[in-house]
Amino acid sequence: MRAYILVNVRPGKVREIVAAVSQMEGVRHADACWGLPDVFVYVETPSEKRLNELVIDQIQKLEGVERTETHIAVE
Repeated sequence: MRAYILVNVRPGKVREIVAAVSQMEGVRHADACWGLPDVFVYVETPSEKRLNELVIDQIQKLEGVERTETHIAVE
């Protein structure tokens, strides 16, 4: 399952969030960006369950993450 996760973070936390997310299993690429969202994350997971765990149990729990939006690739 491939997805793009858009992450909004508190000011001053972007580099810290990119570094933390980049180390997570399934994350293929994470970029800090100007504007909103602050971070774009590309992930590949073996299942929807694993994607849920990655977003809800890992990324959303990072100190400084305010909001995530997940877009699942369909093709």
